[in-house]
Formats: sequence, structure tokens, C-alpha cells
Amino acid sequence: MIPAPVGHQCPECVAEARREYRRGPGRQIAVANVKSTSVTKLVLIAIAIGYVWELIVAGGPGSLFEGPSGQALIEAGALVPYTGGSIAQPVGGIVGGEWWRLLSSIFLHAGVIHLALNAYVLWIFGTAIERDIGRVSTLAVFLVTGVFAGATSFAFASGFQVAVGASGAIFGLVGAFVAYNYLRRSHVMAQARLRSAVSMLLINLVIGFSIPVIDWRAHVGGLVAGLVAGFAVDPSRPTGIRRVAAAGGLVALLLVAAALVAYRSAQISADPSILFGA
Repeated sequence: MIPAPVGHQCPECVAEARREYRRGPGRQIAVANVKSTSVTKLVLIAIAIGYVWELIVAGGPGSLFEGPSGQALIEAGALVPYTGGSIAQPVGGIVGGEWWRLLSSIFLHAGVIHLALNAYVLWIFGTAIERDIGRVSTLAVFLVTGVFAGATSFAFASGFQVAVGASGAIFGLVGAFVAYNYLRRSHVMAQARLRSAVSMLLINLVIGFSIPVIDWRAHVGGLVAGLVAGFAVDPSRPTGIRRVAAAGGLVALLLVAAALVAYRSAQISADPSILFGA
């Protein structure tokens, strides 16, 4: 027993009470807090963790602002056709079966400015679309359209390209935002939101086509996938129909993405020199 402000305490009893709290109410409170947290915030946290990860495993503190080198990004999980071997016999990368790079590359960024710009747009449109379609649908749209954007980037790239960033998935959320408001275009508020989103899209697409280092293929792929996903997950349908439509639309996008990756991989395997215009 130990002295307490009132009476005495049993250390063993207090420890047991704490364990019981963690197993019961404490766990329930923790789960409830996670469930109530905006999925947009969770994705932003995941992206920040991804940036820290690439600095730790590949870049080092010296690359905090500029980001790691291209080779370091490849080691961290960037989207790339292959990671080693030779032109005649490439290994690793997407061609080598590392399809997980379609997902991991979403959470990597080429410097703080790249990260900050994506985080800003994600916060604006992610928060808006999450209010409309819900947490689960928002996360599903983000991940599926991000993978689709990576697939289009890989499939239609004109050469050897190292791709990172959440912009393709963010364009997917914007596409879903456009689809949601287009379906409600008879309302004044939806019309205003639609005009705002389309204006932003046009500006960003022009910028993307004008600056060589911007992966416009991923942006276009994410946008197209987002439009499809937005129609698929629209919450105005009855629950049963909505679930079937959402699952069908998202799975269809993943199948198309897989087909694009498989086709391009077969092309590169047959003639790796096409990556270098040889």
C-alpha cells in the first residue's frame, strides 16, 4: 500500500484497473476516436509519414526540402518500369512484378513543395467530397484512382520515368467531386461548386501540359477514374444498389488498370529499348 490524498492505494490494484480500462472502455474510446477522425486527415498523416519514410530509408536529412534523388526514391518505393539488370534484361520494378509500387508511390513526394501543394489541394477537395459521400467511399476513391493514375502514367509514359506523388489520386477525388455535383446540377450550390472545380481542373491541366516534369498522364488518368468512381459511389441510390454499383465501378477501374500495366509490361519485356527511344 502507498499513501494517497485520501487513504491508501494498492499499486497492484491500480495497475489491474488500468489494464481493464485499456481492454474495455479505453479501447472503445480509442476505436471511436479513429472512426470519428476525418479520413482526409488520416490520408494527410499517411502522406507525411511516407515523406519521413523516404527521407529515412533513402534520402537522409540533407534532402529534407529538395527530396531524395531519383535512385533514392526508387529504393523507397517509387513507380518505375524496372530497378536493375540491363536494357536487354530488365529486372524489378513494375515489369518485374512489383505492382505494389502503384500504391506505395502515392505516398512519396519529390520535395517539400511537391508535398505541400498536394496536401493543400487534398485538404480542400478531400474534405468537401468526404462530407458528400462518406469516409469509406472517399478512401476507396482515393486509393483506386491513385492506382489507376499510376497505371496510366506507366502505360503511356514516353520513356523511363520515376513517378511519385498523390496528385493522380487527388485528381481522382476532384473527378468524383465533379461527378457528384454534376448529378445535382439542378441545384444552385452544385452549379457553383461545379464551376469552381472545372476552372481549377482546366488551370491545373494547362500547367501540367506546359511543364515537362509534371506527370500529366497520371493527372488525366486520375481524373477519368475519378469521374467514373464518382458516379459509381453516388450516395443517392438505395443502399443495396449503391453498394453493388460502388463495388462494380471500383473493381472495374482496378481491372482496367491491371490490363494497362500488363500490356505495357509485355511491350517492355519484348523490347526494353522502347523506354529510351532506341
